[in-house]
Amino acid sequence: MIRARNLAFATLVASLAIASTPRLSAHAYLDHAVPAVGETVAKAPPQAAIWFSEKLEAAFSTIEVFDGNGKRVDRGDTRNDPQDGRVLRVSLQRLPPGTYKVHWRAISVDTHKTEGDFTFTVGK
Repeated sequence: MIRARNLAFATLVASLAIASTPRLSAHAYLDHAVPAVGETVAKAPPQAAIWFSEKLEAAFSTIEVFDGNGKRVDRGDTRNDPQDGRVLRVSLQRLPPGTYKVHWRAISVDTHKTEGDFTFTVGK
């Protein structure tokens, strides 16, 4: 009985230690974007902005925007927001009506890489 109690106590202590350990492997995931994922906007935006769940290594994180033919339509000036290290922005060329694909690659400050894409549409 004492041995079972000691084992239960040791298991509880180990569980609490694991639960209270800081997260060591954070990844920067897309939180939200402007234009929003799947959104149809009435007017072409001057830029695309993406908020991530973690701070980013700006030098290694990118946003690229492509038209329906696969032609790149951003200005290649991906930059980190100086007030919020979780935000990336890229300027866009003048966009005619159509659907656009945003591809992003994010490297968090702890060097973990994530990437993904989504579309938005500029209405007529």
